[in-house]
Amino acid sequence: MIRLTELRLPLEHPEGALREAVLTRLNIPSDALKDFRIARRGYDARKRGHIVLVYSVDCDVADEAAVLAAHDGDQHVRPTPDTTYHLPRATLPEGMPRPVVVGAGPCGIMAALTLAQAGLKPIIIERGKDVRARTVDTFALWRKSVLTPESNVQFGEGGAGTFSDGKLYSGVSDPRNLGRRVIEEFVRAGAPEEILYVSKPHIGTFRLVSMVMFIREEIERLGGEYRFETRVEGFEMEGEGTERRLRGLHLSTGETLPAERVILAVGHSARDTFEMLRQSDVAMDAKPFSIGVRIEHPQSVIDTARFGSDAGNEILGAADYKLVHHASNGRSVYSFCMCPGGQVVAATSEIGQVVTNGMSQYSRAERNANSGIVVEVTPEKDFPDDVLGGVAFQRKWEKAAFVVGGSDYRAPAQRVGDFLAGRPSTTLGDVVPSYQPGVTPTDLTLCLPDFVSEAIREALPRFERKLKGFSMEDAVMTGVETRTSSPIRLQRDRDGQSPTLRGLFPAGEGAGYAGGILSAGIDGIRTAEWLAASL
Repeated sequence: MIRLTELRLPLEHPEGALREAVLTRLNIPSDALKDFRIARRGYDARKRGHIVLVYSVDCDVADEAAVLAAHDGDQHVRPTPDTTYHLPRATLPEGMPRPVVVGAGPCGIMAALTLAQAGLKPIIIERGKDVRARTVDTFALWRKSVLTPESNVQFGEGGAGTFSDGKLYSGVSDPRNLGRRVIEEFVRAGAPEEILYVSKPHIGTFRLVSMVMFIREEIERLGGEYRFETRVEGFEMEGEGTERRLRGLHLSTGETLPAERVILAVGHSARDTFEMLRQSDVAMDAKPFSIGVRIEHPQSVIDTARFGSDAGNEILGAADYKLVHHASNGRSVYSFCMCPGGQVVAATSEIGQVVTNGMSQYSRAERNANSGIVVEVTPEKDFPDDVLGGVAFQRKWEKAAFVVGGSDYRAPAQRVGDFLAGRPSTTLGDVVPSYQPGVTPTDLTLCLPDFVSEAIREALPRFERKLKGFSMEDAVMTGVETRTSSPIRLQRDRDGQSPTLRGLFPAGEGAGYAGGILSAGIDGIRTAEWLAASL
């Protein structure tokens, strides 16, 4: 097969235009093209009103060698890469405990699936509930202001990504095409096949729930075992220094589970686990993350700003955006986890705190677009004296948001016009905030660091220049967005293990090695391979 890239066609091109474009680019007669399939389809919307579709196509031609020779040196005509995944080969030595995966988010799921398919029958430990029961608890916070600390947007089967837009694209380096394996497994679990080729694939919350259940059933069919509502509270260890090795896990059930190979795939909100790791002298470093707000606009405003007269086109769908501004106070402001046609959700996991996040369904058909508008914070500038200083920093502002919102899990909110003018909001306008269990119009600067408020106030008019309507008076900002990424990074060696506790394999977003569903899944596969290699 030949991979042909950068085929550009008008948005409304006729049905046979793609085949004709392939023939023209390859300079071959029609009968020489046996078959072709779309490998990737994106769009270029830099010129509103002149949007073009951009295709990559895999072609089966009569004389592949001759075609490649004729286009030698053309970077857009190359052999189709082999994306076949080869499972790791490993056998569990007699008497060794089964491998354990801690956490059933995207990283843990893909790690456990890979181990199960390799015949290693992993045990999966998840502090939260199964995805169905967890959904009930999550809705209780949204609809009744009732928080279950161990079962919410952050904790439970599927991880934080379950209640998100379900984005499946990432900027991480992926030379082995492990992202393709993640997406293929998701399609096998019920995701729409179009995610195999669209440039910005997404799934949406409701589809993610059924997919997570499918993958669990597959892992169990292969001999894996799930233990829900079970938390790891400590380690059984032997040896000293660099020779210290893992021998078991102390569980919240009171049991000590024998374990010599453990993938630690907890999420970025497992703060009690981070403290346990520090007390166990597991090597870690503080790392940067970002905090800010969620901003909401009518989706129609974003569609028109991005697509002009092509807004509403079925192929384009609901428009997204990606924005960044380097503020004069030395901080970067950027859009984060943009959710077209979605809603802002309550995402706290601790009592007496307010945290926001965004999610969408597959249809992206809700009235508002929402995105995080966040500002970077760093250990050097903002919490230099404590490896877990980022956790304390997050909690401070989450607690402030809880109080400013009314101390009942309503979130503080402010009109953009009021925020820019430096006055509190007393009412809201035409943009109806989607956050449940509700918002309190107020002054967001009461629950944000001054440098964050200053940077966002500077950035909004700059973003308006790029997207007309972005700083509209009635756009709503809801606070606070604090869980953008993990505040720590767990150290790991070249073989994937903790340098201070052999047999422990830190992985995924909570360990500081991923930032979304796809990158977490990729890291889960890679970590499962490291574990298998260690056997």
